Amino acid sequence: MTIMVLAISVDIVQNRQCIAVIRQSAMKSQQPLLQIPPFSDALPAPLFFRTASVPAHATYPRHRHAWGEFVYAFSGVMEIEVAGRHYLAPPQYGIWLPPDLEHIGFNRHEACHCSVYVAPEHCTGLPTEPCALSLSPLVRALLDDLREFPRDAERQAEHARQLQLLLDKLARAPKVGSYLPSSSDSLLEPVLRQLAGNPADTRSLAQLASLANTTERTLMRRCQRDLGMSFAQWRQRLRVVAALAELERGRTVEAIALDLGYSSASAFIGMFRRLMGVSPDEYRKGNLPRQQ
Repeated sequence: MTIMVLAISVDIVQNRQCIAVIRQSAMKSQQPLLQIPPFSDALPAPLFFRTASVPAHATYPRHRHAWGEFVYAFSGVMEIEVAGRHYLAPPQYGIWLPPDLEHIGFNRHEACHCSVYVAPEHCTGLPTEPCALSLSPLVRALLDDLREFPRDAERQAEHARQLQLLLDKLARAPKVGSYLPSSSDSLLEPVLRQLAGNPADTRSLAQLASLANTTERTLMRRCQRDLGMSFAQWRQRLRVVAALAELERGRTVEAIALDLGYSSASAFIGMFRRLMGVSPDEYRKGNLPRQQ
């Protein structure tokens, strides 16, 4: 069956002045800037690709739709809240949302992202639960190409084939839950929230447990239960996410390392490379790792 495909995009250059005004307003108010979801009742086509550039503190309010949605951030980090859980992914990952799922989308820093909207009949091979997907270099290249694809009616058949290939690859992409999972546990959630507000906090888990009137062992167990990883691993991922926005702003690696609580740039670089597969400077240049 031939799939008719339409594509729209937000021209970053043409909207630069508008975005600058919005960003200045956000900095003054620190209030979420509401973004209107593009569709509410129906999709223009069974597979639809859309890109958008959004300022810091932008929020797509709580909504749901009958189609699936894959979200990928070319720059910045998009976050999706589903049923009180946050799904967050840096650039090697994307977020998949099945149809009929109520969610909120937001970003703490300026971001450029895309959404691939998928009609229900084409979602059969994709996960039935929301999750982050690990993206291969081919998938990232397809997304980059779709982003730059000219809006030319004569090339819609080629565009359709690219979108179908992307869908096939996403169906086989490894599921990784959320890169930075959250918890609603009464003891663990306040600790995570406090660290998210200050990633440079260097207090040990034992010190944080004491402030939460619990024990280090209790928090360790709940980290494994709710986050699927150790406290140290979660804190490192938090710092990587915080560093991504600062790298895109052009700040030096040394300044970012100190701001995140590291005593030296080399310690921060080592941690970043272990988690991201590349050094901070390589990431800044767009040299993402080749492995899945």
